[in-house]
Formats: sequence, C-alpha cells, structure tokens
Amino acid sequence: AAATAAAIVLAHHIRRRRRACEAEVALDALWRSPAAAVVQQLECGQVTPAKLIDVAVRRIAATNAATNAVVTLCEERARARAASFAQSGGAPGPLFGLPVLVKDNQAVAGVRCTAGAPMHATRIAATTHPLVEALEAAGGVVLGVTNMPEHAAGSHTFNPVFGATHNPHDLGRTAGGSTGGGAAALASGAAWLATGSDLGGSLRNPAAFCSVVGLRPSPGRCPQSDAAPTAWRGRWGLGLHAVHGPMGRTVEDVALLLDALAPRASPLADAAAADAADAAAAD
Repeated sequence: AAATAAAIVLAHHIRRRRRACEAEVALDALWRSPAAAVVQQLECGQVTPAKLIDVAVRRIAATNAATNAVVTLCEERARARAASFAQSGGAPGPLFGLPVLVKDNQAVAGVRCTAGAPMHATRIAATTHPLVEALEAAGGVVLGVTNMPEHAAGSHTFNPVFGATHNPHDLGRTAGGSTGGGAAALASGAAWLATGSDLGGSLRNPAAFCSVVGLRPSPGRCPQSDAAPTAWRGRWGLGLHAVHGPMGRTVEDVALLLDALAPRASPLADAAAADAADAAAAD
C-alpha cells in the first residue's frame, strides 16, 4: 500500500512538472513569436492583452539587467488599459491590445519622460505625444519606455540619466542609436514592437546593429509633435526631416505598426491627390 501511495504521489508530481514545463514552453513561444502572429492570436481570442503583459514583463526582468534597453516601466497603466479592453468587449485593431514599447522622447501622460537628459530626469509627462495617441487608438498598449542618447543626438545609446544600452547579441558592443533601446529590446525578446524617431539614421542604424528592422517613414506619414526644439524646427531647418516611426523584428511586423501609426494617407499624399483632382477638373 505504501508503495502504491508513493507511486501515486510520484505520478502526480510528474504531471504537475509536465504542465509547468508546457506552460514555460508556451510563454517562450509567445515572446519569440513575431508581432503579426501574436496579433492574430489576440484577434481570435487565443491570448489576452493581460497575458502578453505578463510575458513581456517577465522577459524584461530576465534581460534588462544586461541590456539596459527599457528605462521606465508603466506596468500599472498597461494593466489598467488591458482591463478596460476586457470590460468593453475587446481592444480595437489593428493591434488588438498588443504591448508596445515607446522611445523616451515620445511622451505618455503620467509617465516619466526624460529624453535622456539630466535636466528632465524627474519629468512626468503632462500630455501624450501624437504618435502614442495614434498607437493607442489602434489598440496598442504602452508597457514601457526605451533608452536613447541625450535629446536623441547621437548614433550610440548612452546618457547621464540611465547609462548605456548594450547589444543583446554581444553585450560588449553598442546597440547603435538613437533608438538603441528599442532595437535592443526587440532583439532580446522584451518587446514585439517598438517606436522610435529618425533624423539621420536613428531608426535604421540601431536596427542594423541589433539585426531587427527599422523604417524611416516619409515626412508627414506618422504623427509628429510641435514640441520639438525651436532650433530644430526653425533655425536649423530640421523640422521636416526629423520623423517618428516603427521598429520590429520582421518587415511584416514593421508594416503592421506603420499601418497602426499612419492609418490615413499622409498630408503630402493628400496634397498630391488634391493637385491631381484639380488638374483633372481643369481638363
């Protein structure tokens, strides 16, 4: 009888361990999956935004001490947003509740936004950047903020507030910049999608360094902010050239995020269409 009881206890332990291993494999499969595949699971109800927050937070905890990619987590805010989706019958598309990381120069109201600068080290954003507003309108859930060089001025990611971000493929090497935090987070599996900005390569350079994909959109394609430094917009004439845009692990994922950030034609395209219509009317 004692042997039988021991066998039953052992079998129960083995079943519990197998279920735990299967859960580990499922979590591993989720953070490794491309954003497009995870969004399909969200849309079909196979996974929830809250579950994905769990997966992402766990992965950030496992990797961020080495990479220093994510500098601010807004987990409570993200979970509140996921809960609101559950109460309202689901998140809107095309992101359907997917957690996303944003760059530290794209403000989220109520969340720390430093731009990597000591003068803003304790700043809590009062308003939300138009790009983030578009992201959330498309069903994205902002989970955290990624590192960048001070005021995004640099092709490597380090600053006096948070220090340097390291390349997940080789921690002794740079992640590039200025969206190095986003690129490193994607490469380490800490995010499915990330946003960034680009003037002279700040989405493309770190993407190349970290073996992910970054796209510099055409000016006007993605929402911009009027809060850029006056010198950038005026005296230096850089306002048109500095853009915000998407970053992901695959081309398909970047296309998904671009569609979410720019669901309509750009102002430049609108102007071209209006010119074409005027020309047609004149004929």
